[in-house]
Amino acid sequence: MKDYGIVLGASRPEEKVIDEYSVWVISDITQASGGWEYRMIQYSKEEYIKVLDDTNQKVQADLEYIAMMTEVELE
Repeated sequence: MKDYGIVLGASRPEEKVIDEYSVWVISDITQASGGWEYRMIQYSKEEYIKVLDDTNQKVQADLEYIAMMTEVELE
């Protein structure tokens, strides 16, 4: 992962761009004088898959906890 920090661009960027080797994630997009400001992070495809997997596991654990606390069965 390489975090490029806050970047200034001339046009509004897409939030996610996938090329041959990387996944570029753009967040915190705001219009600034002279263009657009945004945070840009580059992941290798393997790193991005791991990030997604970790996020999915956290969401699943949260859902199971909510289901347990509300006595709702998950299918």
